[in-house]
Parts: sequence; C-alpha cells; structure tokens
Amino acid sequence: MPRYARGFDTGAAHAHLAKRDRKLAAWMKRIGVIEPDPRWRKRFDPVDALARAILYQQLSGKAAATIVGRVEAAIGSDRFHCDTLARCDDATIRACGVSGNKLLALRDLARREEAGEIPDLRRMSVMEDDAIVEALVPIRGIGRWTVEMMLMFRLGRPDVLPVDDLGIRKGAQLVDKAGEMPTPRELAARGERWGPYRTYAGLYLWRIADFASQAKAPTPRSQG
Repeated sequence: MPRYARGFDTGAAHAHLAKRDRKLAAWMKRIGVIEPDPRWRKRFDPVDALARAILYQQLSGKAAATIVGRVEAAIGSDRFHCDTLARCDDATIRACGVSGNKLLALRDLARREEAGEIPDLRRMSVMEDDAIVEALVPIRGIGRWTVEMMLMFRLGRPDVLPVDDLGIRKGAQLVDKAGEMPTPRELAARGERWGPYRTYAGLYLWRIADFASQAKAPTPRSQG
C-alpha cells in the first residue's frame, strides 16, 4: 500500500506548470515563486482541525477566534476531541457563542471519533485523496471544500483543485481573460493539464485573484 508524503517538490511543480500552461506561466512570473507551506511538516490532530473548521465557518477570523477561545476555556483544553468536548453540556457550549447547528456538528464529530470513523494521520498517510473526502464529508457541517483545504494546507497533497472555490474560479477567469468565471465542471476540465500539481496551480489562482483585484482583503476562499 503506497504511503503519501506530506508536501511535495514545489520546484518541480513550478517547472511543470510553467511548461504546460503559458497563460498561467505569465502570471506565475509576475507573482514569483510560492514556497512550501510550513504546515505540511507540522503534526496535527484531524479531529481538532475539523472542529476548528466547524467553529470558523461563516464568521470573521476575529469573531471565530474569540468563540474558539471561550470553548477552549470551557472544556479546559486547547484540543478538541470527544473526551474534551464531553466535559461540557450543550448549554455551556452554546453560551460560548456557538450556534445550534455548529453544536450539533461538534457532537456528531465527537460521536464519529469515538466510533473510530475519523482516520488519524497514520491512516490518512495511506489513503488516497478521494478516500479521505469520502471518510470525512458524512460529518455534519463538513463539506468537500473543508476537506480539500485540509488536503492542500495540512496534508500537502499535490493534486487537489477545489473547483467550487470562488477565489480559484476567479483566478482561472483572469488567467484565460474570460468574460465569466468558469463553472466547476469547466474548471475541472481546464485543470487537467495542471496535474499532478493542481494544488500548486490552485495556490497561484488564489494569488492571481487577490493580485488582480488589488483588494485590501483577500478574495474569500469559500464556496458559492
């Protein structure tokens, strides 16, 4: 069974994309080289990461961080998992500013962890990308996009393209000088030439969307 490394050779990815896509290569030259993400080498708990993703959904970073801090204080731990979340009843967690839907999602996550349904890092290291998505999207409040962000930024998988992401679609539109953003299906087809480094292409598409808009705040990495 193959074991998947965390992270990939960004130099090889850069050379591959520059050769395969001249339009993208022109933007890559303007933006410069994107270095490896340091999070690829840091150990993390997938359950904790998923809990934090749930709590951060649809909130500004500052507001979410405040709520996360309150929940950490309530459970007496800086790690979210079934044991620590069980320390507080629903009313206590709700009092931290957690919505009803997010509370249900946290409880479902904890239940699935206790049942052994959430793969840990060791198990993930021998799982294909689609298998990880399939294992995690049944969790309440966790969609494909959330898992794709874990695959890209925490596990360092090289060939992930979140075709539903608005920032990536906007970046692709700018690369091709198109009148409209590509549909997810069109973007998936467009991205075939970027494989096996679609993750690295996605990093550039986000930068392109931000760079071109010259916005004070980055283009949101969110689903439409």
